[in-house]
Amino acid sequence: MLDNPVFLSFVFYSVLLILKMYIIAIITGQVRLHKKAFANPEDAMRHGGTQYYREDPDVERCKRSHHNDMENIFPFLFLGAIYSMTEPGLFFARMHFLVFFLGRVVHSVAYLCALKAPTRSVAYVIAQVPCFSMLLQILYAVGVQW
Repeated sequence: MLDNPVFLSFVFYSVLLILKMYIIAIITGQVRLHKKAFANPEDAMRHGGTQYYREDPDVERCKRSHHNDMENIFPFLFLGAIYSMTEPGLFFARMHFLVFFLGRVVHSVAYLCALKAPTRSVAYVIAQVPCFSMLLQILYAVGVQW
């Protein structure tokens, strides 16, 4: 697989997406600390008392962004890996991976910064287009072989 340039491109963008997810997790933790809004009583006790065992809208926004990443990036990882095996053209494959990556980055920024609608929704849809395209191409490739 390492001699397949499409797969290498997929790996590159996948690693960037996982890094982005780690960054969102770190941001969530930092917002928790800054807002003193902890999910566990033992954490609240360590940082001032049980009154900080609470929810906060900014922390919840970060968590929703991270959750949305999991709902979308995990399927991309599966689709992209299988798509890479269907021998697509390198340019088009890279465009699929790049568009998804950029769409997810814009989506996260829009979510975390509460950007004006419909920025987040448009970014979501843009990122779904290459996933849907890969899905159809995989089904076609499997259907032809099956």
